[in-house]
Amino acid sequence: MGEAGTWWAFDEVEAFMQAGFEAIGVPSSEAAVCARVLVAADKRGVDSHGVGRYKPIYLDRIWAGTQNPKTNFEVVRETPTTAVIDGHNGMGHSIAERAMQMAVDKAEKNGLGMTVVRNSTHYGAAFYYANMAVERGMIGLTGTSARPSIAPTWGVEPMLGTNPMTWGMPSDEDFPFMLDCATSVTQRGKIELYGRLGKELPDGWVIGQDGKYRHDTQAVLVDLTKDLAALTPLGGQGEDLGGYKGYGYSMVVELLSSALSQANFMKALVGVDAEGKPAPIELGHFFMAMKVEAFVDLPTFKRQVGEICRALRASRKAPGANRIYTPGEKEHEVWLFRKDKGVPFNDPLKKAFKEVKERLGLRHQLPF
Repeated sequence: MGEAGTWWAFDEVEAFMQAGFEAIGVPSSEAAVCARVLVAADKRGVDSHGVGRYKPIYLDRIWAGTQNPKTNFEVVRETPTTAVIDGHNGMGHSIAERAMQMAVDKAEKNGLGMTVVRNSTHYGAAFYYANMAVERGMIGLTGTSARPSIAPTWGVEPMLGTNPMTWGMPSDEDFPFMLDCATSVTQRGKIELYGRLGKELPDGWVIGQDGKYRHDTQAVLVDLTKDLAALTPLGGQGEDLGGYKGYGYSMVVELLSSALSQANFMKALVGVDAEGKPAPIELGHFFMAMKVEAFVDLPTFKRQVGEICRALRASRKAPGANRIYTPGEKEHEVWLFRKDKGVPFNDPLKKAFKEVKERLGLRHQLPF
């Protein structure tokens, strides 16, 4: 993989983060979930949603008073197959895990289960929740709204979030089918990662008010919060390469994340109040679990999923291409590479963790 930096064992990073969460008032059981989800992202190479967001997203928001460290998980409406949940601005990872568990339990009894959430917070890498269904022999689906950052087709104003729509399906291979991606060309977390690495943005990711591409990473991170820059939807600008499709799918996630649960949407998620001060970002999510054996025997389903993936990988390759991948394959290979190494820490990430250790007085030893 050629990754640079200092490696820190997954279990040690997880223990450090859990202790930090507990030190600022997150109950132990919830702190464990939050730390586990963050580390799970780095295990699969989804560093944009992993431990790099520990301080700047979760700790800083709790310190700023815009996120509650203790979660009030309230079920406000329920049927045998559905539920509406109010997270009361608590810990998004904990809310999401419990909401998906409800969907899975309902699917186990009834074949299908779906839950929706309002007044939640950033829940990290979406694949984690879809995989909860996969591990129970089910198809998992989740999506979430986010701060406005995508401009609609032919627009330049950030209106929709990066709004991932994430699917997981069991397979007979060593890893499941797992499609976890934003409905934009890129997402804010990856821009933050580029910022930490000191890299400029490539063409096609971000546009300015003049509709031209922007590359100045640090300025873009600021301007995204001021409506002066916007991400492009999947397919890019305009309609020639299908940008309207990404725009439409982003709308689907926005609607499912808000209209069913009556969550805040679009400009209500900007994270600042009328005076420009930090404010809670109370998101909406949705979770669905589909019991495969309500349709077909699980081994039969898994075998056909695997056959489809293997046929795609074995198909003719473009000149100069070495491999064809299927969703979840690259992440599995990252896990095989990292499983005995841990999380790679670059200099900005080291600095952030040192600040946390000093501010909270944690006794855990850092490897750098």
